[in-house]
Amino acid sequence: MANIARRSPLSSDIARFDPFYNIDDWFDWVKNTGMRPFSMEMENAPTIKMDLSESDTAYTVRAEIPGVKREDVKVQIDGNRVSISAETRQEKEQKEGERVICRECRQGSAYRSFTLSSDVDDARAEARYENGTLELTLPKKEGKTARHIEVK
Repeated sequence: MANIARRSPLSSDIARFDPFYNIDDWFDWVKNTGMRPFSMEMENAPTIKMDLSESDTAYTVRAEIPGVKREDVKVQIDGNRVSISAETRQEKEQKEGERVICRECRQGSAYRSFTLSSDVDDARAEARYENGTLELTLPKKEGKTARHIEVK
């Protein structure tokens, strides 16, 4: 008697596509060529990590931006939108007859933008940058407060 097997249209080789089927070849290429993947190249760019808190009258932002000079940090306030940007510059100091073996200090920039629930009074806003930490005090604008409406 003939062997009869049920087949599902979803069990074909096309449906079993494996996006990582040649991942070993990719790692071998990286190892053999000495080229690093893009994500590893960007690991030395500055990043902005932050904490945001709110009181009745103001927002407080504490952002960590290590390795950046004070004059390279920019803060922009537009209504309730706050943008922080930072840039590092590579110092090109190389002596005569000197060979660079490894260079991990790079030029790069970081940008972070967020929207708050209330408009910020930009005239009274304050920013301090010390030891890689940016502290923003962002007072809320007077006059615009949320109002609860009773549902009848």
